[in-house]
Amino acid sequence: MRRPRGQVPRRTAAAPRARKRFGQHFLHDPAVLERIVTAVAPRAGDALIEIGPGRAALTALLLESSCRTLDAVEIDRDLAALLRERFAHEPRFTLHEADALRFDFAALAATRGRLRVIGNLPYNISTPLLFHLLESAPVIADLHVMLQRELIERMAAAPGDAAYGRLTVMLAPWVQVEPLFDVGPGAFQPPPRVWSAVARLTVRPSPRFPVHPRYAALVAAAFAHRRKTLRNALRGQVTVAQIERCGVDPSARPETVAPETFNALAQMSQAPD
Repeated sequence: MRRPRGQVPRRTAAAPRARKRFGQHFLHDPAVLERIVTAVAPRAGDALIEIGPGRAALTALLLESSCRTLDAVEIDRDLAALLRERFAHEPRFTLHEADALRFDFAALAATRGRLRVIGNLPYNISTPLLFHLLESAPVIADLHVMLQRELIERMAAAPGDAAYGRLTVMLAPWVQVEPLFDVGPGAFQPPPRVWSAVARLTVRPSPRFPVHPRYAALVAAAFAHRRKTLRNALRGQVTVAQIERCGVDPSARPETVAPETFNALAQMSQAPD
């Protein structure tokens, strides 16, 4: 008999404790879990992949949908054992006991088709994990991720916003970021010290602009020292004259510069002055 939606099922074994080294905070609030599933809105034929399923509260709800497959990437061997036992008779579920930072999402997509990524991402590796996922952007349809609220604000910021920075600019060519809702510490066990938020990242059919090979390096240099002007932050990479040819005041600060302009500066960085 199917259980009522929103009611988290009992675990079949004692739940392992959260491990600090993995940045684990297990989501347990039924209302928040339902809001995430509603936001994802799994469809028939979808290939879902959940990063860090933990104690499977969200996993179980996702498997109530008509998704075609649900792959899960879990680094914690104790939790992996729990998941393996609990979903042993679910043919759509596949467990990958692996580090998401090293997981080959493109290889999985070769057998599954385009992936829809879902996850309560560990805060201690969230930025490198997002960059790793971007490497497989062509095989990902969208991502629904829970992150520290401050990080979501940075991802969705516009030029000139206080939160605008390297992460904003690096994501801009590949995804459209839509903050969905905030989640308080009490929704987790153990509760984190900060508020969280859920966002939808929709992968663009093609990059927002043709990304120059030096884009990432130039953006990193620009934001290496907050509050520096472009003239000083990019010294040795582009000249004042080249910055001006991109239509930018050399005394402007990086946090006011649009992603397309950083791309133009990257092109200038290899051009003769």
